[in-house]
Amino acid sequence: MSGQARWRAQPKDGLIVARFLVRLSSRLIALAPLGLLVALAACGPQAPIMVGAPPSGAPADVARTRVALLLPLSGQQEQLGQALQQAAELALFEQNDRRVEFVPLDTGGNAMGAGDAARRAVSLGAVSMVGPLTGAETAGAAPVAQAARLPVLAFTNDASQARPGVWTLGVTPEQQVRRVMGSAMSAGAQQFGMVAPDDAFGRALAVAMRKTAADFNLPSPAIVLFNDRAGAAGPVAQMSRQANQAIDAVMIGATGFRARELAAAVRAGAQENPRPLLLGHALWIADAGLANEPALHGALFAAPDERARGAFDARYQQAFGQRPPRIAGVAHDAALMAAGLAVAPAGTMPDSTPRFEGVDGPVRLGRDGAVDRGLALYRVSPNGDAVLVEPAMPLGVGF
Repeated sequence: MSGQARWRAQPKDGLIVARFLVRLSSRLIALAPLGLLVALAACGPQAPIMVGAPPSGAPADVARTRVALLLPLSGQQEQLGQALQQAAELALFEQNDRRVEFVPLDTGGNAMGAGDAARRAVSLGAVSMVGPLTGAETAGAAPVAQAARLPVLAFTNDASQARPGVWTLGVTPEQQVRRVMGSAMSAGAQQFGMVAPDDAFGRALAVAMRKTAADFNLPSPAIVLFNDRAGAAGPVAQMSRQANQAIDAVMIGATGFRARELAAAVRAGAQENPRPLLLGHALWIADAGLANEPALHGALFAAPDERARGAFDARYQQAFGQRPPRIAGVAHDAALMAAGLAVAPAGTMPDSTPRFEGVDGPVRLGRDGAVDRGLALYRVSPNGDAVLVEPAMPLGVGF
């Protein structure tokens, strides 16, 4: 994969040791103003890789602020970690500020490695941490960061990891549920139901639905989480029995064949009543096969606005010759926020920025790790396309 921006980092005695660094792709160089600072670093032993050191001939006395990138640069998620690192590169490239340098540190894709990487970040004098990827890694890094008073912009959508100084920037189940329930409420829905597999995602959707219903003084939603080996008819019938009144809208917390099966069961069970509105989640944006089930035609779901996403995808592909994974947009946003904070007055925290126009739509960071995200509303069409119904609404408007 010659010509791509790439480097390798190898752990040695718990540290990240630079082996070599390849210059950023000529594709990316062509995107930037002349003299833009990109991806050069010294390769001395025991030195972390610095992204953002000055090019040859640039003044050596520019004071630089370090931002740590906590990424899975080894292990099963190594390839994804490299893509996230490239997304962060692109953000620094766009920031175009020689006072900032990124320090990629390997988490190994686990909580212990993330804790070690966080301690390394502190020892290197980083002012913030971008990443890590998962909820488990965030749990490993957060105590170290909090003790050092370093903000963490994690990529996970596990909102349970959010806390003062730690923001989880992934698109969360609560953000999705609140957006799509808000649309259903606008259409008159009050009694909600949900059927979903009894897994981490299904449980998160259930918590989000109960919270949203409580926030708007709605009847308690009828929620059934079932063993994935169960059929569809039983959970759907159980959901109907739980409700005190006719269900207006049903969230289906599944994808693929299971989502189609559940939708058909909901439709079959409602033949003698007004058909409930079917609701979904952001994973449906890439599931064109949902249209194979007629019951899902017209179903609504919330997801990032693909129009905003397209511009980032194009820049990334031009720079690195490949399409970015979905999570790369979150890494880009986190890196761009951190780069801006690195040159802000001392003590400035991420929640001091009222609004950020991110790759996946508008984002606002609040106190105590709260993240408000604007999502678009989509409808499943008979031809399999996700049809945009409403763009991402301004933050603070609607539900």
